[in-house]
Amino acid sequence: MRSLIVLLPLAAMVAACDTQAPSGEQANTATPAAQASATTGKVDRSHKGEAAPNYAFSDPEGVKKTIADYAGRPVLVNLWATWCAPCVKEMPTLEALAKRESGKLDVLTIAQDLDGPAKVVPYFQKAGFTAIEPWSESELQFTTGLGANLPTTILYDREGKEVWRVAGSMDWTGDEAKVLLAEAG
Repeated sequence: MRSLIVLLPLAAMVAACDTQAPSGEQANTATPAAQASATTGKVDRSHKGEAAPNYAFSDPEGVKKTIADYAGRPVLVNLWATWCAPCVKEMPTLEALAKRESGKLDVLTIAQDLDGPAKVVPYFQKAGFTAIEPWSESELQFTTGLGANLPTTILYDREGKEVWRVAGSMDWTGDEAKVLLAEAG
């Protein structure tokens, strides 16, 4: 019985991963270029003005940080996992965004993998990411505390207040993302 209680939240997270194709299109029928540029995320402004949570996340060496450590600049927090296909698909666009906005916007990709760095670090090494860091939070406080499915990306302003969140994947180098990111002020 105890193992069932432990597995139920994990099953809910796997089921919550946004793997659906955009409406009117069957999964895996779009061309690779169309799939790469498709925006399937939905913008949610219902939490606008809420303070960023004080949940800790850590680097591969276990050094802990919170979103408050980035006060003074807008912060884009991406909640993802190595096993989530839409999450993995958008990671290169987050890398490109972090390079382009370096010094103006902090892009935090916080893995919600139960294995933490053991899965995240090899993924980052293989992908060759250098502008985003392999943060992880294996206690799943972000997804459970914020009621977030994966992927979810949240923009916080300079004061640590939520501007909006996007549930689902997005091309973070595209025009729609530029318009949304301009709202950080």
